[in-house]
Amino acid sequence: MDLRKITHEVVELSKTVGQFIRQEAGRITTENIKEKGVHDLVTYVDLEAEKRLVSALQIIVPEAGFIAEENQKLKRKEGLNWIIDPLDGTTNFIHGVPNYCVSIALAEREEIISAVVYEINLDECFYAWKDGPAFLNGNEIKVSSTKVLEKSLIATGFPYSDYSLLKPYLGLFEELLKDTRGIRRLGSAALDLAYVACGRFDLFFEYGLKPWDVAAGSLIVERAGGLVTDFKEKDNYIFGRQIIASNKKTHDEFSKKLNRHFTDHI
Repeated sequence: MDLRKITHEVVELSKTVGQFIRQEAGRITTENIKEKGVHDLVTYVDLEAEKRLVSALQIIVPEAGFIAEENQKLKRKEGLNWIIDPLDGTTNFIHGVPNYCVSIALAEREEIISAVVYEINLDECFYAWKDGPAFLNGNEIKVSSTKVLEKSLIATGFPYSDYSLLKPYLGLFEELLKDTRGIRRLGSAALDLAYVACGRFDLFFEYGLKPWDVAAGSLIVERAGGLVTDFKEKDNYIFGRQIIASNKKTHDEFSKKLNRHFTDHI
């Protein structure tokens, strides 16, 4: 399997689907929005974008199944599966906030082997494949060299359905506000991870995420020289719903802070 070729084909696909999403921006009305939950929205744009992705990805790797956000009826297979989010940051998209992307990963069992995150508004495409480097628009990228949290800019996301860990999360949030250069919340986990990969953020953490939120971005971080774990510093972050992604240098210091708040909850 030529992962480099596959990844580049997916890069072009992500841009094509991104162009469709871009042209639909600003056309959304309240009648076009469906609520999967209070903070979990979907539009015809999500659904049409996913349909276009599935159709094309079935040609790129015909033997692969799908793990997709919007269509749970798509068949998952034993070996290869595409893990896709056609529009990560739907709430931003609906409100005209220009932070949303297409996220596509190819997994072999539970290992991510190809990944693309396409930021639609800035026309920035982040991508990587197993054993290769990470790229942004054709240029190789690396994580930041920041050594301590005190000098770090951190990204996170607020839970939108699972509030079981909200109390320790807010405790950690308060400590980080005091002890870092700041915390950002973009509203797209895939973009948060891509920004760790290229050094814009030094670290990202969140809980309650789904595989399609983190699959692509996690590989891009790793191939850019970063470290990705779950809250227990294990590797169950694709399906385990907890993730820390860092430049490696700040990982241990952050994990110690997290454990002080989450020890009795994870």
